[in-house]
Amino acid sequence: MSPSTDVKEVVESAIKEWHFHIYFHQRNADEHHAALELRDAVLRLRRDGAFVAVPLFRVNTDPIGPHPVGSYEIWCPAESFVSVYSYLCLNRGNLRFVRHHFREDITMLTGFDSVLVHPLTREQRKDHEIRHAWLGPSFPLDLSTLPVKSDEVPLQYASLKLGYSSAAPQLSLEERKRLGTNIENILRHEKEAAKAPSD
Repeated sequence: MSPSTDVKEVVESAIKEWHFHIYFHQRNADEHHAALELRDAVLRLRRDGAFVAVPLFRVNTDPIGPHPVGSYEIWCPAESFVSVYSYLCLNRGNLRFVRHHFREDITMLTGFDSVLVHPLTREQRKDHEIRHAWLGPSFPLDLSTLPVKSDEVPLQYASLKLGYSSAAPQLSLEERKRLGTNIENILRHEKEAAKAPSD
């Protein structure tokens, strides 16, 4: 199946809300402390207007749902996704590796400070299985705990009027076409930029 190039379909199916799950080994006091420091920093930055991100009040000190280690969730609307993603890329902590020796000839590396990023759609299992990304090493998830498909998009924090709850005016298809044409005209003189097909 080829990727969609229908502008209306692409615009209407855009993902409007995301989750970031900050992982830590729950029995490791240093990791737990670092994860809570990051959470407090996100809360301060939200308060000060850097971005909109809502950490869930609960910090899971044991595996829960599909998540195999300690974790907490940060909800983020599409309007702040780039800012939150950038912040977590730069501030999630120094990636550390610990060597575990099972036998003299086998060494396994495990990483800490991992962040699972996934969209919020009606298809929660796909969101966690094939539509996700990791900052840091990945962890195996227990997908059996997730519904395959829900009747509704799992809205969060509708009172903020962001993400799926946004009532902000969107560009019309005609405005998008004009914008695209303008960008193509500007990039026509940039020899490093790929040209769009003429069809």
